[in-house]
Amino acid sequence: MTQEPFTMRDMAGVPVLVCAADGPPLADERAALDLIGDAGYRGARWVAVPAGRCGDDFFRLRTRIAGDIVQKFANYRIGLAILGDIQSRTATSTALRDFVRESNRGGQLWFLADEDALAARLVESGT
Repeated sequence: MTQEPFTMRDMAGVPVLVCAADGPPLADERAALDLIGDAGYRGARWVAVPAGRCGDDFFRLRTRIAGDIVQKFANYRIGLAILGDIQSRTATSTALRDFVRESNRGGQLWFLADEDALAARLVESGT
């Protein structure tokens, strides 16, 4: 039985495209546009991607991959949530730690532990 690449969920009244743990990596703008297309087609306002699907270069800010991907989502007015434990990555990179902190203060990109945290954040933000 093949797992669906994503599911649509209603979280606090917000339609969210939740990506499966297995699937293509969110490694470049093309992958971002594929997710944005799926989200737009289904009416999602947020996309939740497991952190394990973000390649190493996503978390190396000097590659600019994360920024390029986030910009694509912003252009289409779709929020992006990276779900999972990235503490081992932020522990070794001050720049990444600062990026995560600043992103979590905004309304476009959030780094959260899991779907429950995303649902709570959506309630809190009134999104």
